[in-house]
Amino acid sequence: MRTPSDGPPKPIKTPCTKVCTVDGASGLCLGCLRSLQEIAEWSRLDDATREAILDALPGRVTRLDPALQGLVPR
Repeated sequence: MRTPSDGPPKPIKTPCTKVCTVDGASGLCLGCLRSLQEIAEWSRLDDATREAILDALPGRVTRLDPALQGLVPR
């Protein structure tokens, strides 16, 4: 349980890796594996939605062309 001295909850950090290159076929960023819509809306999303996106990211690498999969930071 949080107490007032704990302060406000910390927001969920962005998965951005500053490698902002979008794969045209999948529409996913090669740096963070988010879609352009997810990237654009990130600052307005609630924590539950951000958590759901973060949970989905590892499985998205398979949506990339196999030649690009090695470019995704781990």
